[in-house]
Amino acid sequence: MVLNAPCPCGRISAKGQALSLGACCGPYHAGQSVLDAESLMRSRYSAFVRGDVPYLLATWHTSQRPAELTLEDGAKWLGLQIKQHRMTGPDSAEVEFVARFRVNGKAIRQHERSRFVREDGRWFYVDGDVL
Repeated sequence: MVLNAPCPCGRISAKGQALSLGACCGPYHAGQSVLDAESLMRSRYSAFVRGDVPYLLATWHTSQRPAELTLEDGAKWLGLQIKQHRMTGPDSAEVEFVARFRVNGKAIRQHERSRFVREDGRWFYVDGDVL
């Protein structure tokens, strides 16, 4: 993991500078607690880019977690846009996002509203609706 490379999630600082992986999603991938549902969404996107299946499974709520996860071979991730992040309860939230990627030359735009829950202080991805 190159921690000084720009973070794949595209988060920028207050000064408009791209955050590095080490200053953004990298610490979450290394085990630091995620602060909110948007940060978990961003770190999961970065994990898809990096092919970090163990992180994706570990951050998936047990009620919906698949037994295994196979990522699309040759996927080239092009960007993430967070459209909305809102708390839906004291320990639940939704994040609407658009992720863009290319597989075998075909451009794919995934627009989803994802649901997250916080249990024992940790955020988990539950599921989502494709929009």
